[in-house]
Amino acid sequence: MRSLAGRTLTRGAAAASARSKPCAARLTARNQTSTRATMARMLADPSQRAAYRDYGKPGHERVRAFYRDNHTRQTYAFVRAQKDKWLRFEHATMTPWQALDFLNTLIDESDPDLELPQIAHLLQTAEAIRADGHPDWFVLAGFLHDLGKVLCLFGEPQWAVVGDTFPVGCRHSERVVYAEFFADNPDSGDPRYNTECGVYAPGCGLDAVHLSWGHDEYLYHLLKPYLPQPALYMIRYHSFYAWHRDGAYRHLTNAQDESHLRWVQAFNPYDLYSKSPKPPLLAELKPRYDDLMARYLPPTLRF
Repeated sequence: MRSLAGRTLTRGAAAASARSKPCAARLTARNQTSTRATMARMLADPSQRAAYRDYGKPGHERVRAFYRDNHTRQTYAFVRAQKDKWLRFEHATMTPWQALDFLNTLIDESDPDLELPQIAHLLQTAEAIRADGHPDWFVLAGFLHDLGKVLCLFGEPQWAVVGDTFPVGCRHSERVVYAEFFADNPDSGDPRYNTECGVYAPGCGLDAVHLSWGHDEYLYHLLKPYLPQPALYMIRYHSFYAWHRDGAYRHLTNAQDESHLRWVQAFNPYDLYSKSPKPPLLAELKPRYDDLMARYLPPTLRF
């Protein structure tokens, strides 16, 4: 085992971390040479992508109701309390597949593009990444990135688990989806939290910023000992669209965040555009992901 950025990594994660450095360059070389046929097969055609994350189209009343609850209730005090409660990892011990099996029962109320169980989305994401020849840790990040939604198994409401994330403890950005609902958030009227930086120092870095609580932050801490830093950035910030897509909150980021932004952005098309109403066949793919998880994760995880 060896240390990376002040933390201890398992052997598999340490090796993967070393491999991630040359892979950064290959994002603009080998991985961008994927054939058009592969991209067409695994991801939505570019001409169809404007239809994704369209929160204004009819039939999404459940999504709008979700974000009303989420934006009203996710306060700075709530997020701090949730971290204290859940980051002790004392609620259950499960194999990764036991947690993944639960996701077969979950449909994300915040997602306007998919009404399949989450395990189908994870397989679609990971298989699209694998088809483009990315490293195995990148594929594993795709397969596990929503595993934190297991919080719903423990009774957490979806507004405290899923959806786009955003910083709490400072002014809410208009770039966040359904930003109008922040008007009813108690922090919006609190002078401690409604300035541009709020409780944070400019350039403090996202690691020092509390984002709205959900599966991203929870899973980041759960998998921190096992995966390289680029994979952890993908997991922790994949729902932070206001930052990685729209460029908001850059006054809070530091050099490490900016250097890892490309990994989050590289991951995003697979998360977003691999969604399809045709579910993959779990029975056919399970042996592949058994092997992949065994290379990086222990037999059981504490949740």
